[in-house]
Amino acid sequence: MAILTAAVVVVGLLCLADLLLTFGVIRRLREHTEQLAGYQAPHDAPVTDLADGEAPVPFTAETLTGEQVTGPAGLRMVAFFSATCSACPERVPPFLDYVRANQLDRDSVLAVMINSNGEPVSYQEDVAQVARIAMESPDGEIDTAFKVRGYPTFFVLDGAGSVSEATHEPATLAPLAAVRQP
Repeated sequence: MAILTAAVVVVGLLCLADLLLTFGVIRRLREHTEQLAGYQAPHDAPVTDLADGEAPVPFTAETLTGEQVTGPAGLRMVAFFSATCSACPERVPPFLDYVRANQLDRDSVLAVMINSNGEPVSYQEDVAQVARIAMESPDGEIDTAFKVRGYPTFFVLDGAGSVSEATHEPATLAPLAAVRQP
């Protein structure tokens, strides 16, 4: 009987130790998740695997208003935002300023909202004033065509649809007058 009691005590202690370790792992996972949620790509990190002057593969997308958009030819700017990106809302005003300052018409600007659940994001109406909006899940057709490596990402294209400039910071984009034409 003493051996049985000792075995139950040992098993109980092992279960208690396992429970404490599990709580520790859960705490660390929560901390890790919070760190990832606040992650922003470093300013010097590559934004795409496309080289300057290279054109993304052709794509077709449907906008939120039901329009068909084909590209990249005919587009002058493509912006990628993500619903889970903490930096995206603060990049919207410089994006809007750039589009307005360069007098880009709405048909030449495409904003791609990476959002797997399809829910509108808080700044979507602001972006819709200057751009057509396509909703995509991660690794969608447009995201893949531009080989985007992080969000937000902004592409300036020449008249033929080749990448002239790509950045995470729209405030650093050169005026369109400085962008080379094909």
